[in-house]
Amino acid sequence: MERERAVDRLESLVDRVAGEPMPVPVREVWAFGDVALGLDPVDRLDVYLTKDVIMGGDSEAAAAFESEYGVKGVGTTVDAAWAEANPDRVRTSDNGYAAPEKCLAAELVDDDEPIHLEVCNAGFEDNVRQRLKGALARDAYEEVLDPRGVCLWVDGERDEEAFDRLREASLAMPTLPAALGMLGADEDAANEAADVLTQRRAEQEGASVRGDMI
Repeated sequence: MERERAVDRLESLVDRVAGEPMPVPVREVWAFGDVALGLDPVDRLDVYLTKDVIMGGDSEAAAAFESEYGVKGVGTTVDAAWAEANPDRVRTSDNGYAAPEKCLAAELVDDDEPIHLEVCNAGFEDNVRQRLKGALARDAYEEVLDPRGVCLWVDGERDEEAFDRLREASLAMPTLPAALGMLGADEDAANEAADVLTQRRAEQEGASVRGDMI
């Protein structure tokens, strides 16, 4: 999508997170990848959401929803009121439990949009470091998260300057190997990880989502 439209789409996504019921509480919204690099057009829009856990839970709602729809975890892993209002958007993991990251994707993104969501209970910067550490230890470079991100919204506060700078393509970002090197990857590992991520992105079509727990 052209750059202006991509930033508009980011704004609409933040507006929804800030103003509408979500499957789980969202604490941070970041943009990373192409849109942060100033590319035009933006091949894929990469968005990172930091989610909070649902405190307390609702065992009665969980039992009722499971009885009616055969889905476990509503009221504990995703918000019961949201699920009851949007049963068509409830998505599950392989074990039949409501999956917060998939529910967020169903709520926020259309299936045919070139948008990738990363959803984690940890903040963007913490997760970038944890994912890189694990990837380097196991040579699992597909697990690396592009660290070149921009915080758009955190704890109810929206960063208008960040949106302005995205529109202007005025953010100075290093190459991906250089960014990974700044976080501790040696040159060979950084280059290999960058190649793996580039190839994986080229293979993606439509909307996609990945969930993480730290």
